[in-house]
Amino acid sequence: MASASHRRPLRKRRTALVWAVAVAAVGLLVSLVIALRPGGEPDTVRTAAGAGPSTSPTTGKPTPAPKPSTASPTPRRTQATAVSATTPPARPSPAAPRSSAARPASGAAPLAGRIKPGTTYDGVATHYDAKDGDGACLYGPSPDLMVAAMNHTDYETSQACGAYILVRAASGASVTVRITNECPLPCAPGQLDLSKEAFAKLAGLSAGRIPITWSLLSPSTSDTVSVRYKTGSSRHWCGIQALGHRNPLARLEVRTGTGWSRLTRTEYNYFLSPDGTGCGGSLRLTDIYGEQLTVDGVTIRPDTVQPTRVQFTRR
Repeated sequence: MASASHRRPLRKRRTALVWAVAVAAVGLLVSLVIALRPGGEPDTVRTAAGAGPSTSPTTGKPTPAPKPSTASPTPRRTQATAVSATTPPARPSPAAPRSSAARPASGAAPLAGRIKPGTTYDGVATHYDAKDGDGACLYGPSPDLMVAAMNHTDYETSQACGAYILVRAASGASVTVRITNECPLPCAPGQLDLSKEAFAKLAGLSAGRIPITWSLLSPSTSDTVSVRYKTGSSRHWCGIQALGHRNPLARLEVRTGTGWSRLTRTEYNYFLSPDGTGCGGSLRLTDIYGEQLTVDGVTIRPDTVQPTRVQFTRR
């Protein structure tokens, strides 16, 4: 039988062994819990990802998070707007179908009626006694008798009044006339009834009737446009006429409180304001090319020719 002194050390060793095993088991259990919990990565990994403030490796103190920059960002070109130097330019889409109507060429007359610039008309010339040169256009007597009467159709409610026409005969002779009169039916479209003085430039008066061609002119002139109020005009009714215009006149307007009012043209080449609107005020004249002239300060002085300082451009 062993002595008591030998049994005590053995118990101490067993007790120490039990404690060592218990400590090892607790450590193993803690490691398993850490590894298996959600987000079980070490705290140092989460800190590096920005979950919290980092710690300075030299001082051991938390390092403050960097402040956001206040500098303006550099503009970026997206793929939709950036254009590469090697990218070919985009092709335009096909044009819409064009109308069969011809477009007016440069210098065309959008307000022209039957008589258009740049067009040669076929017709016949006859002659009449123009006397003092006056006629349906009511311009009054004229010292220049190179005048003509336009056929009723091309007279077009006096729009032909004042037009300069170059007339050519088959012989090659030519003459320039100004339209001051109307040749009533049965004068046919294209026909010109020339003064005897003008007809004699083309052929002998005994010929009576000759084939011609004619076209519109925009002549050189040193004269300016004049304005005349018709007899009987007042603030309550007026008729207004323009004289000496280089190109055919398409419109005559009077200024009102709200803008410009277009007056109606008559067969006798006056523009009427039946209620007196604009009578004695500013006028606006428009030729067949669309050029506009504004005339101020024309007072109501019936049957008096009042010159202005304006004239239409030569075409």
